Amino acid sequence: FTGSAFGSAAIWQYESLKSRVQTYFEEARADWLDKIRPQKRGDFRKQVNSWWNSLTEGQRTVTGIIAANVFVFCLWRLPGMRRIMFTYFTSDPSSRALCSPMLLSTFSHFSLFHMAANMYVLWSFSSSIVSLLGCEQFVAVYLSAGVISTFVSYVAKMATGRFEPSLGA
Repeated sequence: FTGSAFGSAAIWQYESLKSRVQTYFEEARADWLDKIRPQKRGDFRKQVNSWWNSLTEGQRTVTGIIAANVFVFCLWRLPGMRRIMFTYFTSDPSSRALCSPMLLSTFSHFSLFHMAANMYVLWSFSSSIVSLLGCEQFVAVYLSAGVISTFVSYVAKMATGRFEPSLGA
């Protein structure tokens, strides 16, 4: 999984760079259109765009991860989703589904305090780590760390004979 994550991140990084270069040249040619193009309206939209543009690349990257974690947290609160959540969003070495929960449990938090603390820490170091690695490599590290930590949890559970489900990275 880790090799695939970093391989995909390298391809993603290459495609992002290629897209930025193409966009730069297209914008240089299309500057004259901005003068005749009507401006979009909406104060809320302008506020969201202003907020989004004020974020660093790291904070923008982590915003998606935080949104995924909040979405999964909300799914845990829906009674009809409990069975699916226990099957795919908790890690348990005795479960029928072993591989997908290794990744999906990374986004699972049952306690609001636990999720808030984890997301705060993620947000606080996101700018520096993404500027060091790039957003693509950071996502690969995040996902790989979640899968590896779940694997270590599987090994520890097998060694101790405790097979209760757990969640989180």
